[in-house]
Amino acid sequence: MIKRLNALLLSALMLAAPAVAEPLRSVVSVELLPGWRKADGTHQAGLAITLAEGWKTYWRAPGDGGIPPVLMIESDESVKMAQALWPTPVIFHTGGMRSVGYDRSLIVPLLVTPNGASTDIDLQGQIQMGVCHDICMPVEVGFSGQLAAFDRRPDARIAAALADRPLSAREARVGAVDCTLRPEKDGVHLTARIEMPTAGSPEESVVEVPDQEIWVMDPTTTRHGGILTIETRMEYFGEGPLMLERSALRFTVLGAARAVDIRGCAG
Repeated sequence: MIKRLNALLLSALMLAAPAVAEPLRSVVSVELLPGWRKADGTHQAGLAITLAEGWKTYWRAPGDGGIPPVLMIESDESVKMAQALWPTPVIFHTGGMRSVGYDRSLIVPLLVTPNGASTDIDLQGQIQMGVCHDICMPVEVGFSGQLAAFDRRPDARIAAALADRPLSAREARVGAVDCTLRPEKDGVHLTARIEMPTAGSPEESVVEVPDQEIWVMDPTTTRHGGILTIETRMEYFGEGPLMLERSALRFTVLGAARAVDIRGCAG
């Protein structure tokens, strides 16, 4: 079976990307870190993505100037679910465009839920991703390995990547999160007002929605005292009316000191 994680399909260019050609092997490589079986029966693995000096790649929500990653897991029925837990990214401003990603090698923790706590997992998959230096190009890299059921020893590299994820709203002491949606021609204007301590100046943000047929513009982020205001415009390219649930909105605040992951808002 094939499970698509973060199914953000780029375009015909991304879909047509071949496996990594020989010259690109010196640019990017991906290794499956087998990790360890946790006490709750899930398996904490990781993907080690190694980039050549000067190259960068993109986060799950890469912004208008980025290429979204597509992670595909192939396995038998031993896997019930798998989830990529992306570490905190940085924001790039290049040529008037904003993108969100990584300018260094990284480890993406991969939380796998097996169908049986004592089941070994032979895991394989591919990741389609964009890599950029002077030019940007889509690549596809495969990975494979066994996740042993009785290996309980944590991998310090994966543990460090887990610690590098954005804080939750509770951890960051986020208060009320209120959203206003104002209909506009061919779209909606969103204003979110968030009670939260500063994440460190400058603060920028990313807004995500689960519907891939909704395009979210890069937001503006301003602060007045204890209130962070995020504004953006959304356009819908599907059929019928735009249906947007406030509980499904996701805000990531990226500051100089920390990052914060906020799920949902009231209105």
